[in-house]
Amino acid sequence: MASCNGSESRLSGLNLFFPSPSSRVTLAKFYNLPGPQVSHQNEDKKSAYFIPLIFLLFRRVIRCYEHKQYRNGLKFCKQILSNPKFAEHGETLAMKGLTLNCLGKKEEAYELVRRGLRNDLKSHVCWHVYGLLQRSDKKYDEAIKCYRNALKWDKDNLQILRDLSLLQIQMRDLEGYRETRYQLLQLRPAQRASWIGYAIAYHLLEDYEMAAKILEEFRKTQQTSPDKVDYEYSELLLYQNQVLREAGLYREALEHLCTYEKQICDKLAVEETKVNNMFCTRMVAIIEELVVGYETSLKSCRLFNPNDDGKEEPPTTLLWVQYYLAQHYDKIGQPSIALEYINTAIESTPTLIELFLVKAKIYKHAGNIREAARWMDEAQALDTADRFINSKCAKYMLKANLIKEAEEMCSKFTREGTSAVENLNEMQCMWFQTECAQAYKAMNKFGEALKKCHEIERHFIEITDDQFDFHTYCMRKITLRSYVDLLKLEDVLRQHPFYFKAARIAIEIYLKLHDNPLTDENKEHEADTANMSDKELKKLRNKQRRAQKKAQIEEEKKNAEKEKQQRNQKKKKDDDDEEIGGPKEELIPEKLAKVETPLEEAIKFLTPLKNLVKNKIETHLFAFEIYFRKEKFLLMLQSVKRAFAIDSSHPWLHECMIRLFSTAVCESKDLPDTVRTVLKQEMNRLFGATNPKNFNETFLKRNSDSLPHRLSAAKMVYYLDPSSQKRAIELATTLDESLTNRNLQTCMEVLEALCDGSLGDCKEAAEVYRANCHKLFPYALAFMPPGYEEDMKITVNGDSSAETEELANEI
Repeated sequence: MASCNGSESRLSGLNLFFPSPSSRVTLAKFYNLPGPQVSHQNEDKKSAYFIPLIFLLFRRVIRCYEHKQYRNGLKFCKQILSNPKFAEHGETLAMKGLTLNCLGKKEEAYELVRRGLRNDLKSHVCWHVYGLLQRSDKKYDEAIKCYRNALKWDKDNLQILRDLSLLQIQMRDLEGYRETRYQLLQLRPAQRASWIGYAIAYHLLEDYEMAAKILEEFRKTQQTSPDKVDYEYSELLLYQNQVLREAGLYREALEHLCTYEKQICDKLAVEETKVNNMFCTRMVAIIEELVVGYETSLKSCRLFNPNDDGKEEPPTTLLWVQYYLAQHYDKIGQPSIALEYINTAIESTPTLIELFLVKAKIYKHAGNIREAARWMDEAQALDTADRFINSKCAKYMLKANLIKEAEEMCSKFTREGTSAVENLNEMQCMWFQTECAQAYKAMNKFGEALKKCHEIERHFIEITDDQFDFHTYCMRKITLRSYVDLLKLEDVLRQHPFYFKAARIAIEIYLKLHDNPLTDENKEHEADTANMSDKELKKLRNKQRRAQKKAQIEEEKKNAEKEKQQRNQKKKKDDDDEEIGGPKEELIPEKLAKVETPLEEAIKFLTPLKNLVKNKIETHLFAFEIYFRKEKFLLMLQSVKRAFAIDSSHPWLHECMIRLFSTAVCESKDLPDTVRTVLKQEMNRLFGATNPKNFNETFLKRNSDSLPHRLSAAKMVYYLDPSSQKRAIELATTLDESLTNRNLQTCMEVLEALCDGSLGDCKEAAEVYRANCHKLFPYALAFMPPGYEEDMKITVNGDSSAETEELANEI
């Protein structure tokens, strides 16, 4: 039936509702009416015309439903039900309910369908319609039950079996799917989809041998001339080859590929299957020596080697060597040398976009994302019609927390008449939304960040639902490899980095909201300004005035866009007043940021990660952070054990274990006996006969040469004994060259720990550490001196300028 969610399942032509009207007796029997009477000639004459008329009306109901002419369909239903003999006809009531459902009247629809079902419990039609109603609300388990009930009364109904198979594959009931596809194969052995569906069922169940046999039997019936180009047969061969490879039959797969190579249209797929590309990674020093030698030789004699005999290289050869060397030195962590090479290249060819791209990347890797965004904007200004550069520039702006500028940049390639943000959301542009969420989080705009995270969550729900349309389409078009890949992808969809990143941001925000719920903004503002000097306060006031003025202009612009969008939406609604489905709940940032149960909201994002991203330690450590705040000791223990199995020496895991250890010891008396017993047994296995302090010292000795581990140990030193603050700071702030992972990211984490109270109140130590890190990472914004001006205005036309007004006010 053509259901409300766009899936196809036709009603007409399948004898679902009425048998062939070969006789008036058949129709009368179907409607539970008395057969034609010999007497009462006038009544019999009326009846002879009346029953076929009802039948034709019902056919029109079905036709109107399939063509989405719902209001006309309701008129025909009314004509049937207005007759006393048919007022309680179950199948007509069911069809009326199904039609109303498509008009958004769900409550009335359910009432009518259930009423129709009560009037005819043995009707496979009523059960089928009830299943379609459940399916439209994505209650797939309930829909499957309805379809099974329908099959009790018509076990060989093809359409119900097909609809059942679609739901089974959607819910990954693979055993049930195999049984249903087998029934369809028995009923329609001549149909291609019957064979393919049955083979796919075995493939997904990893019974590769049986899947290969079924495909081979089917292939024999589909043989075509070797000279004939048949795309569908080609795809069948490639899918068969994929099954052989997944079965581990590599030799047979290669022979199969060679045998049918001429009949396969996708030649690239053939070559990719034949060859397993192996990349040889040379030693970095050898590569560097060679390329630096090329540069020296090209400068002196325009040849790669002075001893070469031949034509001189063009000037651009030196340019690309310098381009490569800039990336090489950036990769090995030498930004100063990298900048020298790229600046030299830019001086020689200032119109080459790729050079500006590399310069932006160098600054990004060096920790100065603002400067990186500025140079990426320069690159974009060289070719404003290049969508890749446009997207790259917007991404860098978001990383620099320049959200409005990024939106303006993206608006060059979004649909007119709607805001760039809304259009990007419609297009499921998740790279923009994840970066935007991260930027809002960095700016402490938690409501806006959560809105982006929930938008991404909705995208993944839509992607899951969208696969429904492919269950029939792919078998009909023989795009079998892509179809199976789609099914496997959908099974692990939320493993995707976009979802993981959005979930991580959302969980981190909800944890912060639990620890520090949002209060009155004015009180927070007063607390922030209480300790400011006159100069700092004046600077803040100037900044606030400019921000207020800017916000006013943006608000006016936003209101104008909103009015325009509302007009467009109203017009669209008027054009299609039979649009099905209700509106989604609006995501309001203020409401999201002031949620009453932030930990419960965090668990909603965590659950898919626990099911699908079990191999990432962050999943279980986030779980610990949530359960630690909920005081769920056994779940805390479970999270720690799962994380321990992945990486027993992870720094964050160590912090979690110490917190669990110390908390369980302190509160063990208040716990139930069973919980206390389990905790004692498992903690003895994890920690041994020791205490938290000794465990922390052992961890520190074992990982004394790793800066991330030293930082975690230092945090726990202070956590367990605040009087040991001095030692904790010394452990964390050591910058010996012998330390591993002494990189920009780790040093930024140390500075953050010094500033956020993880190591106590240590402002002086933080300033000393910042100065030391500035020597190591001179380009990093995080370690710039306090007087460094990082408020840089970047426009969308390639220009950049400092906030001159603020500097003037300070002077």
